[in-house]
Amino acid sequence: MQKQFEVSTIFGIFVATILIAIAVIAGASSASGYFDIFSIMIVFGGTIFVTIACFSITDFFHAFATSTQTLLFIPKRSKSFASLVVKLAEVSKKEGLLALQKYEDKIPDNIFFNKYLTLIIDGLPAADAERYMMQEIESIQIRHRRAVEVLSKAAETAPAMGLIGTLVGLVQMLGNLEDVSKIGPAMAVALLTTFYGAVLTYVILSPLASKLEKNSKEEIEQLMLCAEAVSSIARSESPMKLELKLNSILSPDQRIKLFS
Repeated sequence: MQKQFEVSTIFGIFVATILIAIAVIAGASSASGYFDIFSIMIVFGGTIFVTIACFSITDFFHAFATSTQTLLFIPKRSKSFASLVVKLAEVSKKEGLLALQKYEDKIPDNIFFNKYLTLIIDGLPAADAERYMMQEIESIQIRHRRAVEVLSKAAETAPAMGLIGTLVGLVQMLGNLEDVSKIGPAMAVALLTTFYGAVLTYVILSPLASKLEKNSKEEIEQLMLCAEAVSSIARSESPMKLELKLNSILSPDQRIKLFS
């Protein structure tokens, strides 16, 4: 299955950013007033290192590498995939597992499905195939769950770092009330850190975490379909029974009706 750009993620973040930029430019004589290196250090640097402290460097970089997958998605083809594997199960039931080799070009571009189907054609017992598939699915779930946890923790941390920056700026401002020239920069730190923290959390991190969680659920659903199909074919079960199993996983609008 070829991956395509996920329009909603890019579009949503892009438009939200543009709206904020328009408000900044329209309401200020100079947009440079919204840039402060110390505020950036507190919010972005603080968010990164506090998140690393909660997990690990490996978890952190894996999470943000995984989050790039939220800009891509696998088109939902669950219904067509289910129809195809039921037909393959029917062929296997009538002609045997080796007959599936003739349909190799019709097997969907699904690495997980192809790998385990090839293994059972080569003689891997059904029980072993089921165990390996469930172990792999569980491992994928754990990795995705950890990535979502890291992004969610970063989203929680960014506003807190903004608040810390606000307190730092207020302390600096109150400590220099006699020097008017220092009140402005201190106030900028106080306000911009809150601004940066809010933008980082609600425009970037939270949407990425939510989309990654959604994509993970859809991927696990697809893998479970593959596992059920491979297991059923390996056990030479009735294609009708496989259809019932797959429909129990698929959403109502994606269910197939080849035998029922």
